Amino acid sequence: MLVTLDHIEDIAQNIQTFWFKPDKPLDYIAGQFIEMTLPHDNPDARGQKHWFTLSSSPTEPLISITTKHATGQVSTFKQTLFGLKVGAKIAISDAMGDFVLPKDTTLPLVFVAGGIGVTPMRSMVKWLTDKHEKRPIHVIYGARTLAEVAFRELFEEYGLKLDIILSEQTGNWSGRTGHLSSELILALAGRSANQLIYVSGPEPMTEKIEAGLLASGVASDKLVLDFFPGYT
Repeated sequence: MLVTLDHIEDIAQNIQTFWFKPDKPLDYIAGQFIEMTLPHDNPDARGQKHWFTLSSSPTEPLISITTKHATGQVSTFKQTLFGLKVGAKIAISDAMGDFVLPKDTTLPLVFVAGGIGVTPMRSMVKWLTDKHEKRPIHVIYGARTLAEVAFRELFEEYGLKLDIILSEQTGNWSGRTGHLSSELILALAGRSANQLIYVSGPEPMTEKIEAGLLASGVASDKLVLDFFPGYT
């Protein structure tokens, strides 16, 4: 289907949300992803297609993706994306994926987000906010600096428990510093037998945390995983 770029919103340092108007309603569940196609000349090895989790909620009239300005060698896809003008028409796939809320509304949820991996959490929390549905949610969010923390206002408005971990000590930050790990997640979230742990972030981070949680005795059916290729 085709979508039209409506506007671009600065979310946090080096992070922007691209809002699109679909040419017809997009049927999706909060937390799902789409594939975007951006034809351009001389594409590099990463090609003209890219997966993006929808950061928007199905309750919103526009759909959105949220992405970070890459450092170093930027792909031709990202160069094209950040060069888009309002009114540009883009092709996207239908939404897909099972990184979504459980049907059981009583289950405790632990959302572990590494950097831009926070986008599906934004979609789900926005959906819950708009539906006036309260669930027990604990967000454990790892970012490089406080300036790169996205959607904090929404999370605090919803009233969930939020732990932010910064990998760089900056300014007057007096909170936790370091990197996300299975040990830190279990120390913060505990070991409730029925809680679900959602992990979303760069692929190496997701794989390492998954292995650590499994080795620590967390059952595989209590883990819901998502990863963002191309990020470290």
